[in-house]
Amino acid sequence: MMKPLSRTNLADNAADAIRAEILGGRWPIGEKLPNEASLSSMLSVSRGTVREAVRALVSQGLLETRQGSGTYVRSATDSARLLSMARRANLRDQFEARCALEVEAARLAALRRTPETISGLRRLLAGRGLYEGNEKAGFVRRDFAFHKAVIAASGNRALVEIYDFFSASIAETIAATLEEDLPEPDLQAHADIVDAIETGDPGKADAAVRRFMAPVFAALDRTLRS
Repeated sequence: MMKPLSRTNLADNAADAIRAEILGGRWPIGEKLPNEASLSSMLSVSRGTVREAVRALVSQGLLETRQGSGTYVRSATDSARLLSMARRANLRDQFEARCALEVEAARLAALRRTPETISGLRRLLAGRGLYEGNEKAGFVRRDFAFHKAVIAASGNRALVEIYDFFSASIAETIAATLEEDLPEPDLQAHADIVDAIETGDPGKADAAVRRFMAPVFAALDRTLRS
């Protein structure tokens, strides 16, 4: 029996519940779904919510509506999950490219550090603050400014230009860590990069960036294996 839904994100939850029943084999491909009134009763939501959920599943290719006949199961493939997996694979590629740039920049920054560079990085890090679940765009902008400053500290103009070229992709990776399923590197992980650069040891700077990225790569790999 389908469980009644909570009042949070009702249409999304209704779509998830119907999708789960389809993937579980309750309604095989080609079978007609119960009418709106029946689905509304099953899910304890309004008929309008059911219509919105059905529209979402039609757009994802799981259902099809036939004029004057009803709604039928078109596919038992979870296209939403496939799209999510594709996005995660693309994100991993983006993180790998970002990691390569930031590792080399941190190594060079350690060799070319100055007191002014280190104080500038610490100032940007203090201004970055913590993400508290709001002002996402502003936080991404401040975090990006810190990481770009690490690139600039390398003293390598080509690295700076490449980072600028991929700025939209890098901002996307930062925003992705503010979602529930990817960990946001905390303030200490950022500070560790600055501390490592300040030592003047490129190996320590390299390792600090890799430690910074490691939890994100682990989370992406878990998602891609599931």
